[in-house]
Amino acid sequence: MRIPLPPVPLPAAVADVVRQFHDGERTPADPRNAATVVLMRDGEAHGGSGPEVYLLRRQVSMDFAGGMCVFPGGGVDARDFDAEIHAAGWAGPSPEEWATRLGVEPDLARALVCAAVRETFEESGVLLAGPSADTVVADTTGEDWEADRVALESRELALTDFLARRGLVLRTDLLGVWDGWLTPIFEPKRYRTWFFVALLPEGQVTRDVSTESDHVVWLGAADAADAADAGTLAMLPPTYLTCLEVGQHGSVAEVVAASDGRSVEMFMPEVERLGEGYTLSMPERLRPLVADRRA
Repeated sequence: MRIPLPPVPLPAAVADVVRQFHDGERTPADPRNAATVVLMRDGEAHGGSGPEVYLLRRQVSMDFAGGMCVFPGGGVDARDFDAEIHAAGWAGPSPEEWATRLGVEPDLARALVCAAVRETFEESGVLLAGPSADTVVADTTGEDWEADRVALESRELALTDFLARRGLVLRTDLLGVWDGWLTPIFEPKRYRTWFFVALLPEGQVTRDVSTESDHVVWLGAADAADAADAGTLAMLPPTYLTCLEVGQHGSVAEVVAASDGRSVEMFMPEVERLGEGYTLSMPERLRPLVADRRA
């Protein structure tokens, strides 16, 4: 499957539909809050250079982004709002500090961070938590870990209870802020998604465990963007643009350093002119990167 990459050409009919939404003739779907994590490792030790990213190809049968390659992530669950998780063990910025950087209220900021950690564990087997504020779990491949991962995925187990039972501290300091994307107004299913970045913890390995994907792969971020351009990897524009931007950095350390100064201004693509037709807009900082590839 291949979808058009930015700048995505759109038929004129889409522009008319968008006008109807803006004029109040149609009611947009309410977006669901979600978190996704760009899980990274340095590529030099694996025969490449620059950051590698972990991608999952969603099952074609999925009703959202079926067949697309995505980063680990998913919707915020009601139990991600559990305030007890902060009291039980929380390393890194406070929910109030996260709120400032994510552009939300503290309770939602806490839930987004929890969703990011939970979904990463559910979809890759990687856990951003440790026995103390300066350690991280070294191995999550045992049968007992897998049982907990499945229980989290099925919602039989809450993240707070999982961490408390194992005596673990949530390592929110291992997450960096990257971006925010809101599904266009005309889509029937919409998400307000906060993008985080994280280094694969030393000693941990990713595992092909997600029931929502049929294939997983580590790829250089720049190589992933190249593969999407070549039509051998299907990506939605936010994933493609994130790979393109992350791929401009020479190492994971550079990406993490860049994330330190970032905060989220949620971006919703709008319809704009493209020659005689139309396209979806993108953040201004990314336009030069796309223009260079289309030159």
